This record gives sequence, structure tokens and C-alpha cells, in this order.
Amino acid sequence: MADSDIRINPSILAADFVNMQAELARVASADFVHVDVMDNHFVPNLTFGSQMVERIQATSSVPLDVHLMITDADRWAPGYAELGAASVTFHLEAAAEPVALARRLRQIGSRAGVAVKPATHVESLYDVLDEFDQILVMTVEPGFGGQSFMADQMPKLARLRDEARRRGSQVWLQVDGGVSASTIAQAAESGADTFVAGSAVFGADDPSQAIAALRATASAHVH
Repeated sequence: MADSDIRINPSILAADFVNMQAELARVASADFVHVDVMDNHFVPNLTFGSQMVERIQATSSVPLDVHLMITDADRWAPGYAELGAASVTFHLEAAAEPVALARRLRQIGSRAGVAVKPATHVESLYDVLDEFDQILVMTVEPGFGGQSFMADQMPKLARLRDEARRRGSQVWLQVDGGVSASTIAQAAESGADTFVAGSAVFGADDPSQAIAALRATASAHVH
């Protein structure tokens, strides 16, 4: 697979929030900027909401990949698409009508993504793969940065990849949590093509070099 088919999305959860504009400039070579919205309810942490995302959208030269770890996604997710986010991902566990919500996001003009926690089965998504532009397989429990990569999620990811291929689906398969130079190859081999990396990028002396290295490693291991 060509490097251009691999997407590296640095997570601003690992950025310096006080210097967000400078931090965004450091990852200008990324494909998307991953923006974690947490509500202190669906997950036991609180980050920021639509006002902050709107400012990031206005400041970032890189399109936004918004990941909503919030309850009542049916109500709140469309507002993030209306802000102009390139991609909005909601959690399957937090949506009453995931297909209808995905269609609404697309109608507004955003890519529609759905995320699943480690304990959530993905088989219910097989028949509706084409309703989504991206499926996010969480490789940590959502809610905190800096957790270790959960390799036991790789069989789930591989099943999704095989089913997507069987159906001819163009859905992107994303992983988020513990993605680094030492884990990205395993995720790529299991079917991921879109990678959220936090400290592996923002913690590097040269984030653009880190992004390039992650992209090259993933490209070499995608089947």
C-alpha cells in the first residue's frame, strides 16, 4: 500500500493546550488532527466542547478528525459537523440511531465515523459498513491518554478488514490508543489504515519526522 493510503492523525490530547496554535503548526504534515471531545459522563474525563473545537477548526491548517466520547451522540454530533469538521466519529455505545446519525453527518458535509470500545462487538456493523466512512477500533479504554496498546483488539480489527474487503467497502479502519513506533506495525498488519497517535508525535523532538516514520512503518506492514 502506498504511503498516501496511510493516514496519521496526531491527537491533541497529548498537545500543550495553552499553546495550541503552535502545537497545531508542529503537526502540519499530518493527514488530520484528532480532536478528543470528552464529557465527563460517557468517559471519566473532561476535555472541551464545541467552542474549543470551533477555535481549533479556525486555526488548524490540517482538517479535523473529531472523536466524540460523549453521551447522546444523536443530539450533539451534528453540531460538530456544522462547525466544518472534516470527520466526526461518535461511539456506537452512545447512539440510539447510528445509521440515521451517520447519514445526517454526511448530509451536513462531514465524513461519518463510528467508534467501538474494546468490549463492544463489531458484527452488528457488518451489514451497514457503507453507511460509515470510518470505523474506529479503540485500542485502549476511552477517556485517558497515555494508556498501553491493547493487542487483544487486533482480531476484531482483522475481522472488520476481512468483512470490508469481502463486501468491497471503502471504509477506513482507524485505531486509537497506545499507537507508537513499536505498535503501529501490528495494527497495520491487522487492517488499520488510519492511526491516531498522541505522545508518539507530540512528545517527539521533531513531530514531522515522527509522523513520517509512523507512516513509513505502517505502509510497510499493510497487507
